[in-house]
Amino acid sequence: MGRTFRVYLAGEMVFACKKCGNHLAVSESVISKSFNGQHGRAVLIHHAVNVTLGEPEDRLMRTGNHTVRDIYCRVCNTIIGWKYDKAYEHQEKYKEGKYILERELIDEIPEPTHASDKPHIEEIITSVLPVLNNA
Repeated sequence: MGRTFRVYLAGEMVFACKKCGNHLAVSESVISKSFNGQHGRAVLIHHAVNVTLGEPEDRLMRTGNHTVRDIYCRVCNTIIGWKYDKAYEHQEKYKEGKYILERELIDEIPEPTHASDKPHIEEIITSVLPVLNNA
């Protein structure tokens, strides 16, 4: 496997791994802050970076059965949440492809507004996806 590169984010707030400070997402990616995880409150977000995915598994959650993958910090390998692969209930389909970050396992870091040298998550997604699709 080739060398992996970390992505550094800029946004109003950056979510980072509490253990090592690795950037994971920006506050602009938040869909909802009213979720619960295994360690308490959690946030549902559109995109996450600098993470690795575990194997898919079915879990029965409060809102029904879902196929999810644990997500790990790419730097320190700490579980920080999960990704929804599939929701079996029609009203839960909006979660598919989204990520949960557990607040107990992350920090919110305010970013200075002059951090324009760091890419925003939207810039990363649009520049990385064509490369990944050709791989």
